[in-house]
Amino acid sequence: MGSQDLSSESFVEQLIDLAIRSGAEAAEVFQSRSFSRPIFFEANRLKQLESTQAEGTTLRLWLNGRPGLAVAYGVVEPQSLVDRAIAISQLNQPEPIELGRDSRLVYPDAGKSVSVDHMIAWGKEAIMLVRERYPEVLCTAEWECEVEMTRLVNSQGLDCSHTDTTLNCYMSAEWVRGDDFLSVSDGQIQRDSLDPAALAQQLLQRLDWAQDNVPPPTGRVPILFTSKAADMLWGTVQAALNGKQVIERASPWSDRLGEQVISSLVTVSQQPGMGPFSCPFDDEGTSTRPLTFIHNGVLQLFYTDRTTGRALGSGTTGNGFRPGLGSYPTPGLVNLLIEPAETRRPKPVAKSLLDLMMTLEDGLILDQMLGGGAGISGDFSINVDLGYRVRQGQILGRVKDTMIAGNVYTALKQLIELGDDPDWNGSCYTPSLIVESLSVTGKH
Repeated sequence: MGSQDLSSESFVEQLIDLAIRSGAEAAEVFQSRSFSRPIFFEANRLKQLESTQAEGTTLRLWLNGRPGLAVAYGVVEPQSLVDRAIAISQLNQPEPIELGRDSRLVYPDAGKSVSVDHMIAWGKEAIMLVRERYPEVLCTAEWECEVEMTRLVNSQGLDCSHTDTTLNCYMSAEWVRGDDFLSVSDGQIQRDSLDPAALAQQLLQRLDWAQDNVPPPTGRVPILFTSKAADMLWGTVQAALNGKQVIERASPWSDRLGEQVISSLVTVSQQPGMGPFSCPFDDEGTSTRPLTFIHNGVLQLFYTDRTTGRALGSGTTGNGFRPGLGSYPTPGLVNLLIEPAETRRPKPVAKSLLDLMMTLEDGLILDQMLGGGAGISGDFSINVDLGYRVRQGQILGRVKDTMIAGNVYTALKQLIELGDDPDWNGSCYTPSLIVESLSVTGKH
């Protein structure tokens, strides 16, 4: 049989038919195509236009109860892919066949494509706005429109697909003043449109705050995490809520369902229909759905795929995702939303980042950090790449040679204020927040 490419509508069905005729009890094909148009600016000028395309197919089958998985990119030889999956299955132990059944859904396309010329104009506008006030800075930027198609078909009658278009940009401004080097960066990710003026304003505000270098506060001091920096805290929470980590007893929350695990000011949920990472079904064909993991600080639920849900006795939450085409599904999140807790008291006055800053008598704003964050243990010790000292609600200047240490779980119990400025950082939608005290060391 000759080779075929992913554009053939019958190709997926052909693969499944070949797998079944080769003796497999069940088979599944996961197909992904993406097309991207990134635009690069360097040293304030347009440098490069690219167009990238990728396509891949994963075949998973069960032969004598043993799972086998094979992946191919671009042009595929169907029988060769089936033979490889069968060969892999001989190396594995038997396991239950867990596949979605009898569902055929084609979901509406999400997002709108944007032309190359439009993205170039956005990039030039953002750079111009920054350099009008700081002509000496060098700006680097990337603007991208990416279209991705996903299709999942199996031998049990499942066939679902969706296409989404995502716009994203990232921009940094480098400022060299003698021996002092400063790099400020930020980005956006949205479905339909990007806002170059808002991106430029974010960078300008940080550059304004960095006019002077000042010594940091030391000892245990309050820390204001911008939404960008707060993502470090929620990354650990995502790991602790993972059902697989619960089974392996790696999560410190494994036995704490129904208990308060973080500040009662916060509710943590998944909203799969919201934002640039919206997703109608997981990589096992289960429909995604809104889930509340932590309500008013109390742990409610862990997220699972089919295998993990069976082991926990809770069933899947529709969170089985593949880290890559060559991987089996594993628990993963769609969208994690960090929101103020529900309360019967009157709704508090919304506070911006600047409002939160005004509440600090002597503290530190953390905006960018160097090195990795905390693991699932929660312990962290990070170097401040970009941070500002605040006294009596006023920015004194940028701090250098400063380190912040603590534990994520302890910090989130000491969370005392949430801002009303949520933003997407990856697939986490988080506002800025204040932690009552963390250990700060630095040079005076």
